[in-house]
Amino acid sequence: MASDAPAPEYLLELKDVEAGYGRAALVLRGLTVQVPPSSIVCLVGPNGAGKSTVLKVASGMLTPRSGSIRVNGVDVTRNGPQDMIRSGLSHVLQGHSVFKEMTVAENVGLGAYTVRDKALIAERTDFVKTLFPVVADRWTALAGALSGGQQKQVEFARSLMVSPQVVLLDEPSMGLDPKTTSKVFEQVVRMRDAGIAVLLVEQNARRALETADIGCVLDLGKVHITGPASELLADPQLAELYLGGRPAAVPTT
Repeated sequence: MASDAPAPEYLLELKDVEAGYGRAALVLRGLTVQVPPSSIVCLVGPNGAGKSTVLKVASGMLTPRSGSIRVNGVDVTRNGPQDMIRSGLSHVLQGHSVFKEMTVAENVGLGAYTVRDKALIAERTDFVKTLFPVVADRWTALAGALSGGQQKQVEFARSLMVSPQVVLLDEPSMGLDPKTTSKVFEQVVRMRDAGIAVLLVEQNARRALETADIGCVLDLGKVHITGPASELLADPQLAELYLGGRPAAVPTT
């Protein structure tokens, strides 16, 4: 019998999370981040603000000391990485992580190593090849022969082989030139438009906010401002503090 319960408002919710490494001081101090369905939420802020730590907590790589994590309304706070994948999360790590001596097909196939249904694997393969045309075009090529931007798309494709509801992206533009960065962000939008929510950490704050639906400004382990990304971009004070810009000029009379 179908449930009459309404769908959760957020696919991913980290609430009042405190987390750190070993016995060191806390990195996240009461952080709350919420990712609605079919949205791009970006985390911006200075180095050391805790942006990548948020993704490690969300993916189960780092267990929070307090607070909660919910995926599609289900509490998954103590889950490890494998269980987080089963819950509907996929994590694309910082830097390049393709296996260069393997083909694109082999790299993408590794994303489905936990999937036993061959029909589902074939369905997901067709999906990612359609979503990322360069993956289909270079299917039999060695991943090491691809450009940095193309390798990043292979990583995206691999992350989608487990049918995630939310993809966690850590600095996808790292090491890429501006033209390639634009192409990578176009692919992030394609994921969102395909119904996959994205939680994005990006040092290129202005470019991330231009792409995102929602922006969250982190500093000292907490979210200080959350709102529509377009509004954050237009805020002269935020531009001065976090985006490398200057406040808008005040008209003279």
